[in-house]
Amino acid sequence: MCGWRGGLRIAVLEPDYRAGLHRGLGSRWPQAGTQGSPGESAGPLGAPRWSPAGPAPGRSSCGWPHTLPGMSGPRPVVLSGPSGAGKSTLLKRLLQEHGSVFGFSVSHTTRDPRPGEENGKDYYFVTREVMQRDIAAGDFIEHAEFSGNLYGTSKAAVRAVQAMNRICVLDVDLQGVRNIKKTDLRPIYIFVQPPSLDVLEQRLRQRNTETEESLAKRLAAARADLESSKEQGLFDLVIVNDNLDVAFRALEEALAEEIKKAQRTSRS
Repeated sequence: MCGWRGGLRIAVLEPDYRAGLHRGLGSRWPQAGTQGSPGESAGPLGAPRWSPAGPAPGRSSCGWPHTLPGMSGPRPVVLSGPSGAGKSTLLKRLLQEHGSVFGFSVSHTTRDPRPGEENGKDYYFVTREVMQRDIAAGDFIEHAEFSGNLYGTSKAAVRAVQAMNRICVLDVDLQGVRNIKKTDLRPIYIFVQPPSLDVLEQRLRQRNTETEESLAKRLAAARADLESSKEQGLFDLVIVNDNLDVAFRALEEALAEEIKKAQRTSRS
């Protein structure tokens, strides 16, 4: 079912989802106030540093010329949601099916890679010393610490995606969402959530990457995220990921207008 709750578009996606339910959502979302820009740490990309004191005249707060904020161009996309909600899986599929349109802003982290993860593809895996240095230099748009590890989005990573004339997609937590809203990139904010905390716990346990302590922390963080996602104006769309195919179809349809804009831009 679909409806409005406190000014927030809620898309509860159940297995019997009917085609066309979200048709045209992209042009009818409420504006969430001042919206912003994203980024990744400068380290591996070798990007120049920006002053943390603020943007230079005629430039965005990300430190580069305004390219996407213009009303005629496609808007960036910010995906958020608790670990295990399925946003990374949705993102990978989005990039597979629309690889010429979207580009992923790879985040930085100080945690160790999990089996199968690749540096520069899933994350930029860096030391705490390097990441703290780049944060202090103003190279990050947003950053946060969770379970003893730093995570963040650098300006250089977003700039690299924009340089390819693609829609920049960022995967950030709630703290990152609030930080991005202080910038001027005007992304579309989408929150992906599991059907329940019990389902989320099952998904996290199936990964076999969590200790009981880290699992408890993730579930506590997820509970707080789910509550925060109800805040009016924080997200443009909330997707309950109960069925992956259904959830992806909703995400794809919600971004249909931006995809068309990007395609028109690439042809011109």
